[in-house]
Amino acid sequence: MVIYREYVPVFKALADETRLKIIDMLSCGELCACKILESFHITQPTLSYHMKILTESGIVIGRREGAWMHYSLDQKRMEEIKTFLSDLSQDDENCICKSINWDGEKCK
Repeated sequence: MVIYREYVPVFKALADETRLKIIDMLSCGELCACKILESFHITQPTLSYHMKILTESGIVIGRREGAWMHYSLDQKRMEEIKTFLSDLSQDDENCICKSINWDGEKCK
């Protein structure tokens, strides 16, 4: 059974152009926050805000190395999100419409 609320933070994280660009950057591999920061005209606190949202959603993993944070995509979580989107857009045996009793009626 799909727990829809588990994906709400993901879609909130994806609903921002800067965060989408960061995800795209991380698709090439792990990056130091300093390298991410160089690509945007934002302050370090603003980057931290975006990274907090991305890590709390589970899309990004952060690890500290000295004074800097290094970030990478959580590939397992990305696959879960892809599967969720695929399942969400298909009529299959797990579709929510199968659990709703409409008595086979169509709209008139």
